[in-house]
Amino acid sequence: MDRSKKERLEAKGWKIGTVAEFLELTPEENALIEIKLALSRSLKARRQQVMTQVELAPKIHSSQPRVAKAENGDPSVSIELLIRAMLATGATLQDIGKTIAEADKLMI
Repeated sequence: MDRSKKERLEAKGWKIGTVAEFLELTPEENALIEIKLALSRSLKARRQQVMTQVELAPKIHSSQPRVAKAENGDPSVSIELLIRAMLATGATLQDIGKTIAEADKLMI
């Protein structure tokens, strides 16, 4: 947001901040959300290169709608399922580690 817009909004009584501030998230809660979102984005990108959601679902003992939820950052999807799905697309532990490390960079 550019500075002049921020100043206009604040002058009208609006508070400007981050989602984490608005939701009063702890740093740990914010980190967990960023990790899950990074894994979701990475899963979708990797999966689109090698298979369909329908093909991935049985590999992780799940369903196509659940794969779609995983790729779209649905909060009901566990980190375990995200990691299993990434591994099923051919991701290595190093790939997963890089994804998590990149999520940390986005929080700064």
